[in-house]
Amino acid sequence: MTSFKRSLADSRESSELFSKVFLRSSKGKCTKIVRELYLRRDIPCSSKLCTRCLADIRGDSYGRTKPFVLSSDAPVNDTIKVPHYIVPDTNVFLYCMDALEHAAITDVIVLQTVLDEVRARSLPLYNRLRALVASGEKRFYLFHNEFRSETYVRREPGETVNDRNDRAIRRGVQWYHEHLKEVTWDTGKSITVVMVSNDGGNLEKGMREGITCCNIKDYVSGMKNSNELLDMISAALEDENAKVAKGDMLYPEYYSMSKMMTGVGAGTLHQGKFNISPYNFLEGSIHVPSFDRPLLILGRENINRSVHGDQVVVRVLPKDQWKQPSSKIIEEETMTKNDNPEPTARVVGVIKRNWRYYVGHLDPSSAPSAGGRSQRNVFLIPMDKKIPKIRLRTRQASELFGKRIVVSIDAWDRNSRYPTGHFVRSLGEVETKEAEIEALLLEWDVQYRPFPKAVLDCLPKEGHEWRVPQDPEDPRLHQRVDYRGLLVCSIDPPGCQDIDDALHASRMPNGNYEVGVHIADVTHFVKPNTAMDDEASVRGTTVYLVDKRVDMLPMLLGTDLCSLKPHVERFAFSVIWEMTENGDVVDSRFSKSMIKSREAFSYEQAQLRIDDKSQNDELTQGMRTLLMLSKKLRQKRMAAGALNLASPEVKIESESETSDPIDVKTKEMLETNSLVEEFMLLANISVAGKIYEAFPQTAMLRRHGAPPASNFEELQNQLRVTRGLTLHIDSSKALADSLDRCVDPSNPFFNTLVRILATRCMLSAEYFCSGTQGYPEFRHYGLASEIYTHFTSPIRRYADVVAHRQLAAAIGYEPLHPTLHSMAKLEGVCGNINNRHRNAQMAGRGSVEYYVGQALRGKVMEEEGYLMRIFSNGFVVFVPRFGVEGLIRVRDLTPLEPKSGFDAENYTLTVEGSIGSWSVGLFDRVVVKVMDDVEERTGKRKIKMTLVSVKGRKLE
Repeated sequence: MTSFKRSLADSRESSELFSKVFLRSSKGKCTKIVRELYLRRDIPCSSKLCTRCLADIRGDSYGRTKPFVLSSDAPVNDTIKVPHYIVPDTNVFLYCMDALEHAAITDVIVLQTVLDEVRARSLPLYNRLRALVASGEKRFYLFHNEFRSETYVRREPGETVNDRNDRAIRRGVQWYHEHLKEVTWDTGKSITVVMVSNDGGNLEKGMREGITCCNIKDYVSGMKNSNELLDMISAALEDENAKVAKGDMLYPEYYSMSKMMTGVGAGTLHQGKFNISPYNFLEGSIHVPSFDRPLLILGRENINRSVHGDQVVVRVLPKDQWKQPSSKIIEEETMTKNDNPEPTARVVGVIKRNWRYYVGHLDPSSAPSAGGRSQRNVFLIPMDKKIPKIRLRTRQASELFGKRIVVSIDAWDRNSRYPTGHFVRSLGEVETKEAEIEALLLEWDVQYRPFPKAVLDCLPKEGHEWRVPQDPEDPRLHQRVDYRGLLVCSIDPPGCQDIDDALHASRMPNGNYEVGVHIADVTHFVKPNTAMDDEASVRGTTVYLVDKRVDMLPMLLGTDLCSLKPHVERFAFSVIWEMTENGDVVDSRFSKSMIKSREAFSYEQAQLRIDDKSQNDELTQGMRTLLMLSKKLRQKRMAAGALNLASPEVKIESESETSDPIDVKTKEMLETNSLVEEFMLLANISVAGKIYEAFPQTAMLRRHGAPPASNFEELQNQLRVTRGLTLHIDSSKALADSLDRCVDPSNPFFNTLVRILATRCMLSAEYFCSGTQGYPEFRHYGLASEIYTHFTSPIRRYADVVAHRQLAAAIGYEPLHPTLHSMAKLEGVCGNINNRHRNAQMAGRGSVEYYVGQALRGKVMEEEGYLMRIFSNGFVVFVPRFGVEGLIRVRDLTPLEPKSGFDAENYTLTVEGSIGSWSVGLFDRVVVKVMDDVEERTGKRKIKMTLVSVKGRKLE
């Protein structure tokens, strides 16, 4: 309605008032609510063939009208042989959104009735539908039939809401047909309006009422892309009105939602997120508050059609049915012995599915023996090993084998071993760079589409010519502090273009130091409730891959106007401290500012500059001061119990012209890396305290919870048994100190290996809204800080954008936008950016894994590795040079699978090989051959390892 708003006086001539009466009961009282609804006659049809509607609407206060979108050259196909527009009903949007998003589908009328029903049924699909309407190229028009007097229908006595809405859809189609017939009768052009539905009753009534209608299968069957479009129709819609064949039920029936909620409330059932083991597709777990360790879920029947990431409800099995996690790498269903049984559960229902787009390739065993266009069943093998095979019905089988394809799961019935889905699109041939990288982005739900026009329209009109105002009276300079005279520089990875942060340091007359962290002022350009802000909040973060990045903000901002490039004046948000020589903070102040960076150093360049004794200019002296103070800050953090953990860090070297990967090297960490890190941490801590003081209920903060003791049980036992070492976990300080003591004089890498394993025992850090937690829960365990936030990277993280807005309000620079006063809205933002942050990390790791495989293509290299995990039928080896793990199975050690013995208590595996008996133990150093290999199941090119020697003993 708001799109057609004008003054009440003007609208009375073309509107009528209608009252709707509702009865609402609350606490035993019944209240009558009367709502007034203005029905209008000037809501346009938006067809370019209609001059009447264009004449009827008066536009906004500036006389502007929205451009009409429905084409004057409407499509024709073999099913509807005349020019036409289509009006899909709700179920078509719910089950065929992938097909409707296809470029072949255009000129679609979206009734308000349908939009409202989609919103009530699925918010993600509603957002996709809104995006289709917003896209001018697709020509989807939202018609407000609930506000036009000729198309509004009242609900009749005894009529269900669903039947009323179906009648409203049919009435909308009838009006469009009559209206367009009337306005085009003398033009020589005619348009048919077609209702598309798969509801048999609605279609039957439509045909009785003289409406042109058809189901979605018949409609797309008449199009040139029919095979592709038919494959994109959800199997759930095709089967919606069919009777389900009972057959042999493979899985238990789910509990009703009310039974599940009652059980969870009473404590007899438990709710949590279902996770699948990366080594055993038939072993899952969920974390629930009632148990100090995850509940184990073993076997197909107990997993009961759950997919990794689903929110499920489980029933704990009787103790005599408890199991132990598998000691095997499982590729077929087996059960384990019960030496140390753990609480074991069965899934009894799914609260919320985590179904998304899945990427994979068709199982070669289901390849067609001959060509043809008949529909056939095939299986998709997902790239993600945690996802089961997905059954598809396709007419394109012969074309899709050997390609990366995208599918969506539609249903998983009790009588089907695998879920059923539908084809979405093909990405290209397996192993082509473009297909594999796009597959990676889809797998981790990275929003990589080009920025929409509405977002780009938010950019400054000056483009790259935008400059910091020079007139002191310019309102944009109000309350900005001029720091352009400071010797500011940035220190970043090589080739960094989106420079978020810069620093300076200088000696003060009193002997203390002034230190400044200056952060790109992104919120000067990105305002709340704009298309750009909405897009940034959805993306949540910039995603960094080996050879590209997927930006959170358009490049004009990220790499130019916001980026703190050298020798250019830029807006910043500055945190300035007065610090003693010991790194104690005497005073802090925050301000919006202007700066002019003197240099943009890489970590290596900054280190060389600092180490060069011949360099004694003020900028270099400032960097030396920063390095000196950063060491003091680090000492204080470590003394407070901050953890020095580790994760594999590698860099890919590429051929300069083709960008093809040619080598893999371990990243070297320099003192300048730590220099930047310490001051960014200090800025984040300082800002966290300031915004929490100003907004105790809605501050955007970041916490890292203390891990439960059970997370470390296995690692503690491994260290005690294999090395006689003790890992103390009473506090972060105790853990940090005991990690320092985990050394092996004969193996310098051992300590790093233990820190990598300790990192995996940790909980994930998360963004949260301060009002949702008690202050003790604010603590960041890994940093040993009582309060923390993210402020220093607003170009690439949306959490920092929120923190900037809150800090600006806290210092009185500008009022806080109303949306940032809402705890509920901020919690929604936190949930999204937590998810996006995790996905970005996983996409980055997947990119490294892909390029490591490509760099090793055709090569065989011998490398040192370390055993990180041992099973009864194999072990996992970590190769530091490549930062990756590889699985070596016992059966692959010799042509004939050798005999082996697994000592679970002492973490050793003994093998009877061709050279006699030998054994390996956890943390042992080995030599492996590393080569590339296409993984049979997933089709991914990864590294493959074979064992060369153990403890200096050659096995080949």
